[in-house]
Parts: sequence; structure tokens; C-alpha cells
Amino acid sequence: MEKKHLQNFIILNISMLCVSTSGVLGRIIALPPPLTIWSRSIIAFVLLGGYVFLKKISFQINFRKNGGVVFLSGVLMAAHWVTYFFALQWSNVAIGMLSLFTYPILTVLMEPFFFPIRYQKRHLGLGVLILLGVFLLAPSYNLDNDITKGILMGLISSFCYSLRNVMLKKRIASLDGSVLMFYQMGISALLLLPALYYFEAESFQAKLPFIFLLGILTTAIGHTLFLNSFKHFSIGTVSIMSGIQPIYGILLGLFFLNEIPSYRSILGGLLIILTVLIEQRSTRSTPDKKVSLNKKI
Repeated sequence: MEKKHLQNFIILNISMLCVSTSGVLGRIIALPPPLTIWSRSIIAFVLLGGYVFLKKISFQINFRKNGGVVFLSGVLMAAHWVTYFFALQWSNVAIGMLSLFTYPILTVLMEPFFFPIRYQKRHLGLGVLILLGVFLLAPSYNLDNDITKGILMGLISSFCYSLRNVMLKKRIASLDGSVLMFYQMGISALLLLPALYYFEAESFQAKLPFIFLLGILTTAIGHTLFLNSFKHFSIGTVSIMSGIQPIYGILLGLFFLNEIPSYRSILGGLLIILTVLIEQRSTRSTPDKKVSLNKKI
């Protein structure tokens, strides 16, 4: 049991590292976010479709029962990504990622409205610690500059992400993560198709290698592993444990973009790491109650 828990925890952190590459790639690509996300969705849609087909996983879901949730999750995923990439472009990797990471506390506040559970003091307390870490990581708050606009877009992205995660956990916990992402990518690509008409794609070809990396590593691999982790941890636990993402993102930004964090950012990052370690220890000693995975879709 202990070994299995550790294995699931390691896989969850690998997914966090893959997903955190979005910060650096979002800065490097520098195309209009709707166009970037459309390209990302198309690449991931094709890759995931091929993976599901080769693995002989069923594409079938109960559309009458869960089709609405699947569609809305795709809408929320597209909105989450577009607003997040605007946040990255208007600020930097650290600010863009850290404003997004208000979502753990939003998630634990939403979860009792979707599941028959009570608020856990542990999750609320750790969520507050993460918010404090995020506050320390942000250098300043000024309503007249792009940094503040980036933070606001990150908060909108955070809300969309939290709502999407809770919805998926409640209704379709037993569906394979790669199948979920396949449908979400198709919906995102359709919704963002007008971006090809409304936005100019200057230097698009030069950015293709990074777009492919975004579609393969960040999206197809990272988000699929992340969705599959819902089967082993509660939404609140996954959200708080994923607070390590900004640290990964900042380190990648330092290495690839030479974006050096301030002392406040370092202090906030240490606080987030401590929070994640506390949560990992808590889930190991007192496993979370999970939604039944035996119910057929």
C-alpha cells in the first residue's frame, strides 16, 4: 500500500513537471493565445486519438448522460488555456503561473458543493498557506500595469480550471484520462477555429517546434497523467499537491529565459514546497475518500 501510494505520488509530480513547461513555452511562442491554443489542441487531439486507438481503449461514452459535462469541460479547458497564456504574455512565467495557482483554494471551496463531503480544516489551512506563498511570490500589485492584468487573467484561468476539475471528478471519474483529453481537445479546437481568421500568424512556422512540444509534452502527456491522478487522490489533495508547479515553472524560466525570481519569490516558493510535503505526508497516513470508480459510464 505504501509503495503504491509513493508510485502514484511520483507519477503525479511527473505530470506537474510536464504541465509546468507551459509557462516557458507560452513565453517563447509569443503568438496570439487563441491561435496558440488552437494549434496545441489540434496536435494533442491527433496524438491522443492515435494513442487511444492503438491501445484499443474505447472511445465510447454515454453522451446522453455525460455529454453535457464533457462539452462544458472542453469549453472550460479552452477558456483556462487562453486566459492563462494572456497572463503569461502580459507578465512573466512566475506571475502567470502563480496567479493561476490560486486554484487549490478555489477547488477545496467548490468540492463540497459537488460531493457529499464536509470542508476539511487541513485543506482549508493548506490552501491559505499556498495563497500566502503566491502573495509572497508576486513582486507588487498595481492596477495600472500589465503585471496586474496578467494576474487578473490568471485568476480567471484559475476559476475555469477549478470548475472543470471538480465537474470531471463528480461525473466521469471512471473514464480513461486519455479519452477525456481527446474529447476536450476536439471541443477546444472547434471553439477556437475562428482564431485562424481573426488573428495574423506571423512567424508561425518558426514557432512550430515549440507548439509541437506544447501539444505533446505539456498537453498529451502532462494533462493525461494529471487526469488519471484523480482516481488515486481527491480533487482537493491533487490541487494542493500540484502547488509544486510554480516552482518547476520558475526553475524552467530561470534556466531557459534567464528570469531570476526575487527573494520574496524564493520565500513564497519554499512555503509552497513545504505545503506540498505536508499534504503528501497527510494523504499517506490518512488516505482520501474517493468517488467510486466501478460505476459504468
